[in-house]
Amino acid sequence: MKGALVGPEHISPIIDTVAGSPDPKEERKVVTAISPGVMPKAWIHGCPKDMVSSDDALQVHWYNEDFVILRQSKSIHFEAPFLYLIFGQEKAALFDTGATKKVETFPLQKTVEDLMRKRYGARRSEVELLVTHTHAHGDHVAADAQFAEQANTRLIGAKLDDCLPFFGFQDWPTQVAKFDLGARPLYLIPIPGHETTDIAIYDEKTGNVLSGDTVYPGRLYVTNWQAFCASLERLYDFLKDRPVRYFLGSHIEMSNQAGVDYPAGTEYQPDETPLEMDWNDFLNIREAVKKLGNEPKRDVHPKFIITPVRGGS
Repeated sequence: MKGALVGPEHISPIIDTVAGSPDPKEERKVVTAISPGVMPKAWIHGCPKDMVSSDDALQVHWYNEDFVILRQSKSIHFEAPFLYLIFGQEKAALFDTGATKKVETFPLQKTVEDLMRKRYGARRSEVELLVTHTHAHGDHVAADAQFAEQANTRLIGAKLDDCLPFFGFQDWPTQVAKFDLGARPLYLIPIPGHETTDIAIYDEKTGNVLSGDTVYPGRLYVTNWQAFCASLERLYDFLKDRPVRYFLGSHIEMSNQAGVDYPAGTEYQPDETPLEMDWNDFLNIREAVKKLGNEPKRDVHPKFIITPVRGGS
């Protein structure tokens, strides 16, 4: 059932052919009318160890009126993950809860609630907030408890036993689940390989792909090589005829110097590369993985570093 959709019947949109592939032979048929948005000029990126950080715990960036990107301060946790809040007419969804549990230093729930009230106003009490995840690693679930038992909020566990039934997956990892926030369809594509629970989220309205720790400007840690290879193909098959604006991952680990990353644990990254990656970047990752075949190894590229771990098995 490769690529099967769970949920309401998928309606194919009107398509146009546009350019934009490293391979001129590969034409992409995509919808051109997607909601635009703006990325910031820079993200908070920590400070030198001999200085006191002036960063807020979270940087909040309105990509557009229905899509918010949050970044946790590196001064709180070196992982500095990116979190995503998407608004629909009936529900909103927060993807990931960051790397810090303590509300005193990382008031994520309060920040998100303020954003919900700003977006929905008096309707906030009618709109359910879903708190879910791109995968189950600790730097993506740490603040989950802040959302437990909050009004008009549903916390969905990151483990497969929790998230698969909620979103209607029946055949993991080959199915693609459709979930509608209210005139805001999201498609959840299974992409295990970095971790067993990895999910990419395709937002049809913006053309953005929330790609977690699978596609981002950094070290692409792979714990299951065969699953990772299959996941990239599954993601490609789903997206190849759809509009893609950006791949938005969970971290920045690359500097603005091609092929040079910040070492793991770095708390100050003044010369980061941009967060967003495009379709060509994704094709480059896919091609690099294909070239490695069945012999995974560390492989450095200008915007990413393939990094098999635990033997790459």
